[in-house]
Amino acid sequence: MQNEQSKQNHPLADTDAINQLTAQIKCWAKELGFAQCAITHTDLSSEEAHLDQWIDEGMQADMNWIAEHRDKRLNASLLHPGSQRIISVRMDYLPADVETLTILDNPKKAYIARYTLGRDYHKLMRKRLKALGQRIDNHLQQEVIFRPFVDSAPVLERPIARNAGLGWIGKHTLLLNREAGSWFFLGELFINLPLPIDPPELSGHCGNCTRCLDICPTQAFPKPYVLDARRCISYLTIEHKGAIAEEFRQAIGNRIFGCDDCQLVCPWNRFAQHSQEEDFTPRHQLDDIDLLTLFQWDEATFMKRTEGSAIRRTGYEGWQRNIAIALGNSQGGQEVIDALQLRLKQADCSALVAEHIRWAIDRLQTE
Repeated sequence: MQNEQSKQNHPLADTDAINQLTAQIKCWAKELGFAQCAITHTDLSSEEAHLDQWIDEGMQADMNWIAEHRDKRLNASLLHPGSQRIISVRMDYLPADVETLTILDNPKKAYIARYTLGRDYHKLMRKRLKALGQRIDNHLQQEVIFRPFVDSAPVLERPIARNAGLGWIGKHTLLLNREAGSWFFLGELFINLPLPIDPPELSGHCGNCTRCLDICPTQAFPKPYVLDARRCISYLTIEHKGAIAEEFRQAIGNRIFGCDDCQLVCPWNRFAQHSQEEDFTPRHQLDDIDLLTLFQWDEATFMKRTEGSAIRRTGYEGWQRNIAIALGNSQGGQEVIDALQLRLKQADCSALVAEHIRWAIDRLQTE
């Protein structure tokens, strides 16, 4: 009798209660700054064949952790035991009044992927997702088991978001939303509650458009919906730690951290929403700054100016390597050549950076 009474008093004992909680969760998500929130199941086995083929063909480059945690990507219960649902959220990140194409077209300027101009989104979104989980816990007045993820664990975030109905995966492999384009971050809250599931985005809306594939400077898309990281500028300038192959250096242009080309030409991004988050406002004029200015930062300055920024992921050596390539692609001039030669003579110039500086000097002098 006591057990029956406790079931009746359980906050999720009936359909109305759980539907009310779900609506409340989506309201809380909006209050916490998320543009959209939806709920999906934990089964990602349908992604197995596509993921395995991509790995088997080596398109993950040297990001070995992708293959090492393959099973966890496909099975949420292995990543977070007890999970019954995934709450998927998105947050707009494109700051207002930030130039894109004009910077990309100016060889003196540094182009930095627009998602990383402000504060590191990983910490900000993870904190908000944790707060969402705590609100659910406090509302139910019982322990709720949850775990937030933001691009930092073996999570197939785009298929999850698609399954939750937040959009479809475009030919450039990014998630697209009819009301918001693709300029947004994704995050997930794995949770042990049997919440009702939102309908998935069953079909894409790219039609015959191939602008994103055609514009890629390094032709990193062997076919629609497949990205070869080995050729991707974002991978090469952020994740790759060695020398960048000469075949890609000229195509990199002035992109020193990441690449937005496939998003810049996407017709759906005419619907993109500007971010309301102050933390995503550009820091240190990184949205419009000369390559030479950044190249002259010493390591201490780099560490100070990138504190709390995702740019630190590339490290100072990678930063200098990338800028050396961009300077080699610039209009040059004696001031640029002098700066490259000076850096080459300094004792702390690594062999990796020196190789790319020599390439840049040779290219500028030849041109």
